Amino acid sequence: MHVATLIAAPDRANLDRVTVESLRDAWGGGHARWLNPGTAAEFDLASVPGNLWESWDGLQALGVDLVVQPAEGRRKRLLLADMDSTMIGQECVDELAAMAGVGDRVAEITARAMNGELDFEAALTERVALLRDLPEDVIGQVLAERITYTPGGRELVATMKANGGYCALVSGGFTAFTTAVAAHLGFDENRANTLLAEGGRLTGAVARPILGREAKVAALREISARLGLDLSETMAVGDGANDLGMLGLAGAGVALHAKPVVAAECDIRINHGDLTALLYIQGYAVTEFAA
Repeated sequence: MHVATLIAAPDRANLDRVTVESLRDAWGGGHARWLNPGTAAEFDLASVPGNLWESWDGLQALGVDLVVQPAEGRRKRLLLADMDSTMIGQECVDELAAMAGVGDRVAEITARAMNGELDFEAALTERVALLRDLPEDVIGQVLAERITYTPGGRELVATMKANGGYCALVSGGFTAFTTAVAAHLGFDENRANTLLAEGGRLTGAVARPILGREAKVAALREISARLGLDLSETMAVGDGANDLGMLGLAGAGVALHAKPVVAAECDIRINHGDLTALLYIQGYAVTEFAA
């Protein structure tokens, strides 16, 4: 048995009954269940339809995401989440670079690295070098003035934890940011790279070893083993090329507003919904969300 979930952007709430029931009827699905009127609905299916991706394309044009997955085991017990452009709306290194006056140069490198065009470790080393001599207290200013949280993040973490889940923030960014973001959103733990500083100024270097793609995979394996969980009980979410390893390994790998090269490798693609989409695809109704 499978489940089809349709999700619209919460701020538009443009998912209507006709759209849901037309797809349900075309696929011979079961009774439509509304998880949040106007935003998310689901129905059961006997198997994965042969025209899944054609239907997905059609719904994308309407601003609606579509996910089809096995019904059994879809509620996960571990969430592993990327930070930059996933749990927050920015890339922290780009925001630091803007304060250092090298924003455009660093943003271009970041974009190429997240698209998989550059080696992640080399790209991070190059970008951090451009931050040399930036006052360390600028990090606090960036957190206060330039960082915004992706809608639905608090609900996602709180709801999974309220239902016995464990949540880890694992980033190729920096601990100076993940510590604050994890605390704000309620994550159980966080891992990232450490920016080095001397005399109150960044040295232009990052502590080794650098946490990148393989470190995220290792974190997923390590944390799930520590909790006694099978990988099928895990969910990972990210947007960049360095997330592909953990997205492919997790029981549910979610490409959230992801780069094209990342989305192409994932069966769960959320382009319109926010982070609450990760709850809807697990079968949570909005009335079950934890505050």
